[in-house]
Amino acid sequence: MGNVLILNGSPRAPKSNSRQYAEIFSTNCQLPSDYFNISKNNHAELCQRMSEYSDMLLVFPLYADSLPVGFLNFLKHLEANPPKRKPVVSILINCGFLEHQQNDIALKMLRFFCRKNGYRMGSVLALGSGEAILGTPFRYVAVRAVKKLAKSVGSGSYRTIRATMPLNKRLFLWAATYYWTWYGKRFGTTKEQMQTMKIE
Repeated sequence: MGNVLILNGSPRAPKSNSRQYAEIFSTNCQLPSDYFNISKNNHAELCQRMSEYSDMLLVFPLYADSLPVGFLNFLKHLEANPPKRKPVVSILINCGFLEHQQNDIALKMLRFFCRKNGYRMGSVLALGSGEAILGTPFRYVAVRAVKKLAKSVGSGSYRTIRATMPLNKRLFLWAATYYWTWYGKRFGTTKEQMQTMKIE
């Protein structure tokens, strides 16, 4: 029987949506799993642990159409310090855009990394609206998709899964504007201040 190493590559891992997705995955996967946040100081430890697992799930948010820089630094360390036994690599990536295909460039980067370094690719879950969906009535869409991911990794029947909120772009834009305007007010920031290109 295999096991899964879950690594959270979010810059705010302890309080991130990625952590919530990892918890849903762990609860629904038939394989035992261990969860770790990627930090600046644990790259060597995580690379050493990797040999103990049949599968690895990388969970992270999209940052500027790419990977978070802390996660990139971990991959650089992993490339230079590969485990003796390489796990199958599965991916759960979420973006704040409605369109799940916004994740495609980052996914290509990871597929290239795996191909170059001899890792077998497993399942992929690309989530659109992943930054917001867990706090909406459409939470079930994300949970259902993560459950499908967990089942595929647990059974070794790897596949690609895509999901997002069932909203049109106009409605999604309205909802996002409302949310961020409300969020800004909590910290004394106006909508106009958030729209400016000036950085203090």
